[in-house]
Amino acid sequence: MKSTIISEFQLSDMIVRYTLSGQNTAGFELYPAKLKCRMAEDREYETESLVQVMIDGDDYPGGFSNGHTFRNAESCYNLKYQEQRVHESEETLEITTVLSTKDGQKAEHILAYQKGREGFTLKTRYGNETGREITLEMLSSFSIGGITPFEAGDAPDTLLVHRLRSKWSAEGRLETQSAEELQLEPSWAKHGVESEKFGQLGSLPVRKYFPFTALEDQKNQVIWAVQVGCPSSWQMEVYRKDDGLCISGGLPDFDFGHWRKNLAPGEWFETPTAYLTVYQGSLDDTCQRLSRMQDDKSECWSDGNLPLVFNEYCTTWGMPSHENISKIMDVLKGRGIEYFVIDAGWYADPVKGWQSNMGDWQVYEELFPYGLQATVDMIKNQGMIPGIWFELETCGRDARAFHYEDHLLKRNGKVITVGSRRFWDMRDPWTVDYLTERVIGLLNRFGFGYIKIDYNETIGIGCDGAESLGEGLRQNMQAAQEFFRKIKREVPGIVIEVCASGGHRLEPSYLKIGDVASFSDAHEEREIPVIAANLHRAMLPKKSQIWSVLRKTDSSCRIAYSMAAACLGMMCLSGEIYDLSKEQWTLVDNGIHFYKSVRHIICNGVSHFYGPRLSGYRHLKGWQGVLRFSEDGQEALLVIHSFARAQKETIQIPIGESYGISGIFTSAEKTLSVQNGMVSVEMDQDFDAVAIHFIK
Repeated sequence: MKSTIISEFQLSDMIVRYTLSGQNTAGFELYPAKLKCRMAEDREYETESLVQVMIDGDDYPGGFSNGHTFRNAESCYNLKYQEQRVHESEETLEITTVLSTKDGQKAEHILAYQKGREGFTLKTRYGNETGREITLEMLSSFSIGGITPFEAGDAPDTLLVHRLRSKWSAEGRLETQSAEELQLEPSWAKHGVESEKFGQLGSLPVRKYFPFTALEDQKNQVIWAVQVGCPSSWQMEVYRKDDGLCISGGLPDFDFGHWRKNLAPGEWFETPTAYLTVYQGSLDDTCQRLSRMQDDKSECWSDGNLPLVFNEYCTTWGMPSHENISKIMDVLKGRGIEYFVIDAGWYADPVKGWQSNMGDWQVYEELFPYGLQATVDMIKNQGMIPGIWFELETCGRDARAFHYEDHLLKRNGKVITVGSRRFWDMRDPWTVDYLTERVIGLLNRFGFGYIKIDYNETIGIGCDGAESLGEGLRQNMQAAQEFFRKIKREVPGIVIEVCASGGHRLEPSYLKIGDVASFSDAHEEREIPVIAANLHRAMLPKKSQIWSVLRKTDSSCRIAYSMAAACLGMMCLSGEIYDLSKEQWTLVDNGIHFYKSVRHIICNGVSHFYGPRLSGYRHLKGWQGVLRFSEDGQEALLVIHSFARAQKETIQIPIGESYGISGIFTSAEKTLSVQNGMVSVEMDQDFDAVAIHFIK
């Protein structure tokens, strides 16, 4: 069905197009500006509403889709285009498209663009002016139609769907499937529809999948990519009925995530923010366009001085005593560590231990016989900023707080207990006051400049206290994030590390609040460089804190392997540092020096990935190379890791002309050269690494 164009706007190298069907339904399309002249004409697709919404009482969508999707429910067709408001300043452009129904429901589809960026944001505001209560059962943050506009018909063997899978200690694995493999082809009659809906349920937003997807027209090398910033349950849908592939997402619908929201007369609701881009080029380049949207030039270390962190967890394993830390200080003295983090265990119970004792947050005096202040002062006297670990949203089974049931989350009237943990109701003013005293009070009292906020379970589908379990979950996680912001406001200069069993909170809303995030709990595993490289597609490397755990039994290859991996983000040292030999420390010191020489490239740059496809992470075979160019293109960082291989080989990676070697970090001298724009490195050891700094 032909549609008319309401408006088009060019945002950098992208064009956003607003369309209108004969029934006054407004649609949204997106494509690279340089390909405007290549738009295909011979395509048949329906304009689908740029706001996907389901209201309780709507007719359900047809085409054999009921139970699979709420897309194109009755309200989507009832919403008619009314107007478009454009507000432009020197730095920003905001486009608000207004839709309404005859009975007084209103939707505002809001595009915000910061000039010079490579992407933009979308969100939806929905208002009830009907005079009666209505109930939302789905409301999209974004919806794009008409993919792909560059091929006639239904574009056979052209469209790919990319997702980032995730599990504990194996975050960010790229998954690619064709539209045909997902049965996202239109039927012969273009009647039945298919929806590939996926997402995450609970309070670990990066579990099973990252809130990300990308659609690729591989014939024309065009990629549409989107992330949703959501700390709770979320969903994405790739949908097909006719020639136009569609994608939408945001909060989960009632079928998928038990989310519904009542709107009283006059009330409005706003969705989480979605981040979008389109690009003609590689998937990796497109993903990094999205991650660069998270870059705030006013943030910590925006000047490129990425810090070096020491976290004692893999040194003391939950026993961070004054004695242990004093021993560590003697070794770290003068080695350029900027932050020292006291991890879990400082609050331990003398009988029950530390693993299930979080929630009371009382200093274990036997670990700190001179008082915690003496330990903090010792850290400061060595020129380091002290940090401390909290898992502030949960209570452990061994803590008194575990039994404060009036202030804990419930489902169906019963306290939610998962393993050994329960969860504070972060909406409860009493909880906020309690945590303000126990967490913020402690940070200020002792003078901590860094807090690692961990989170090691999931609430699941939701909690009581709202009109649906999913809405209860959403409200609680919004309140949790507000407490993070409260810490920022009330503790001057504090740095927040976001952690959730490692990388389960690596999504835009948490990354915006936090200064850095734990990349994974793969503390000292061989897959660390693979996970670290994966995350370049989902977040800024300068916010990805990577473990480099050192052991007295480590060979020189192993030390180089660990420290080179940490050059793919922010380096965090740990391990048996007081048991390392002089020779081992010489190699570690060289690694620290190398990291500091290239940290400005880690902070601001563009990454490219090389190596064979890796089938498994626990038994790695082959090799991996990550080449990252500085923002101005005058420098580059190349990090190569070898895995298990049948024989030694010479790895070749294109770097371009005129680059010379400025520095090398490796375990032993390597045969390498730079000729005709190609770097050649001979890797003759399994599980070894080399990192090279180039200057043009």
